[in-house]
Amino acid sequence: MHLANRLNRLGTETAFAVSAEAAAFASDSNKVYPFHLGDMNIKTPQNIIDAAFNAATAGKTGYCPNAGIPALREALAREISDSRGVAYTRDNVVIQPGGKPSIGKFVLTLMNPGDEILYPTPGYPIYESQIEFHGGRAIPYGFIEGHKNFELDPGAIEDSITPRTRALIYNDLHNPTGAESSSEEMAAIAELAIKHNLFVLSDEAYFDIRYASESQSIAALPGMKERTVILYTFSKKFAMTGWRLGATIGPKPIVDCVAKLNVNDESCSNHFIQYGAIEALTGPQDGPLEIRQTLQKRRDIAVAVLGTIPGVRCYKPNATFYLFPNVTNLMKSKGLYDDYEKFRQRVMYETGVSFCTRAHFGRVQDNESQRYVRLAYSGIEANEIEEGLGNLKRWAQE
Repeated sequence: MHLANRLNRLGTETAFAVSAEAAAFASDSNKVYPFHLGDMNIKTPQNIIDAAFNAATAGKTGYCPNAGIPALREALAREISDSRGVAYTRDNVVIQPGGKPSIGKFVLTLMNPGDEILYPTPGYPIYESQIEFHGGRAIPYGFIEGHKNFELDPGAIEDSITPRTRALIYNDLHNPTGAESSSEEMAAIAELAIKHNLFVLSDEAYFDIRYASESQSIAALPGMKERTVILYTFSKKFAMTGWRLGATIGPKPIVDCVAKLNVNDESCSNHFIQYGAIEALTGPQDGPLEIRQTLQKRRDIAVAVLGTIPGVRCYKPNATFYLFPNVTNLMKSKGLYDDYEKFRQRVMYETGVSFCTRAHFGRVQDNESQRYVRLAYSGIEANEIEEGLGNLKRWAQE
C-alpha cells in the first residue's frame, strides 16, 4: 500500500495519547488526576440543550446552508461586533463544525505551497500540522518569561519574516501558557502585520474565559479588520466542547472561500445544534457566568498549591483554563531534566497526576533551556486539584 506523501507532514494532538495512557492506568484501579486534556467536565447550560432539542424535535435535522443558518450568523455578527468593537454583518461570518476547521481553511485560502506562516510555539499543535500538511513552511516564534506572564518578542518575530511570509497566527489568551498580550504588545504585532502585508489568524477560542479586566481583539486595531480572520468557538464559554460548533469571521472575500471549502469538506455544520448556539448567544448568560466562576475557583486552588512545591514556579493568568508552570528545577532534582516523557510518566505513575508537557505543543526549539508542563483545570474538580497537587508536592519533597 502506497499512502500519499503528504501524510508524512501531518501532525496530531499528542495530548490524546496522554489521555489514553492515563485511562489505561486508571483502569487498573489507580487514581488519576486528569490535568492532561483541555476538555470540560462542566455541563452545557440547560437552556442551550433545550433549544437544540426543540429544534431537532421540530424537524431541523436536514441539510442547512453551507455557511450556517442566517439567524445564527446574524446573532454571532452582533456578538462579535459588540464584544470586539468591530462592525461585522452576517456576510462576514461562516459557521464551522468546531473551532479547529478555521485553522486549516485559513491556511488553504491564503497560503500557496512554499509560502511561510509564522505560528507560536509552544502553541496549539494543529497550527504547525496544517501549515506543513498543505505544503507550507511553518516558522515558529516563541515566548519569554515576563514579570506577570509570558510575553512575545516582536523584534524576534520580525527577524523571522521573509519575502515568502504570507501570514501570522496569533493566539492571544494563549493555549498552553495562559498568556495575554498587553495593549502595547498587541499593537506591535499589528504594526508588523501591516508593515509586511501579512494576514492574521486571530485564534480567540478563550476570549470569554477570563477572570479579570476585558479581552481585546487585534481585529479592532486600525488597519487590521481587513487582514484579520477570527477563529471563534462555542466550546469554551458555553461548555460545548463535544457539540463541535464554531465560526470563521473576517473579510467577505475570505469568508466566501471558507464557505466554498465547507461545501467540499462537510457540506454544512449540524443543523439543530445551531439553534442551541443562537440560544447561547441571545439567551440568559447566568450559565456562562457560573462556568467562569467554577473555573476561577479551580485556578486559584491550583496556583496556590503550585506555589508551595519545591522547584516549581507558576504565573496566575487572568484567562484560559491552563497553567504552564516552570518545572526546570524539579526535573533537575529528579535527574530528568533532559527527558520530558520520563518525567511526565514518572509523575503519573507515582502521584496519579497526569499532565501534558511543553513537548506536546509544537516542536521544542534548540534554544529552550527551561522546562514546562501544562495543567488544564477544566476537567477536574476543585477537591481533586488540591488532592492531586498535594501528592505532587509530597513527591517533589522526597
